[in-house]
Amino acid sequence: MSKEQLTELADRELLAEAKQMKTTSITNAVLIGVFIGIAIYSTIKNGLGIFTFLPLIVVLKAFRDSKNQKPLEALLKERKLKH
Repeated sequence: MSKEQLTELADRELLAEAKQMKTTSITNAVLIGVFIGIAIYSTIKNGLGIFTFLPLIVVLKAFRDSKNQKPLEALLKERKLKH
């Protein structure tokens, strides 16, 4: 969500969005761990190849998605809401 869309939300909706972002970040963390494990296993078993770098591309996308949480956290802090 963009910053403008977040500012239009009520406090309860904002807290629900924060809860959803928290579960998303936990899921991303688990997936990052799994894909890094796949990349390491693939490197050890088969050497460097496409299956080494393909999981790392997914990890980079997950990192980029986690940066989208900063406007939400800033708005929660501004409204003095705890999630």
